Amino acid sequence: MSGVWVFEDGIVRRADSDPPSGAGAGGSRPNKVLVHVPSGEVVTSYDVLERRLRELGWERYLYDPCLLQFHQRSTVHLITVPRDFARLKLVHMYDVVVKTRNVFEVRDAAPPA
Repeated sequence: MSGVWVFEDGIVRRADSDPPSGAGAGGSRPNKVLVHVPSGEVVTSYDVLERRLRELGWERYLYDPCLLQFHQRSTVHLITVPRDFARLKLVHMYDVVVKTRNVFEVRDAAPPA
């Protein structure tokens, strides 16, 4: 790939590239949200996520000071998310989506009004 490349602090990056969308100052999460499809509800907290997972038969798994884990007795699946909702990343959202087919989706966040 052509362009100007910079090596700083052990990281190589293109000098002329813009930061990825949503990854601006503060390392904020991309502008994506986890949505409960049947209700259209955006998951805004772990209370919402846990309530919706319980409706599907998921249970809280072992206590861990850093993680929340949910499992279904009828499957070997385990959903693992960071205990701090602010640290929920796209990979965690897709973990929920893959393990609860057709129930959750990751969507673009609505732009602020």
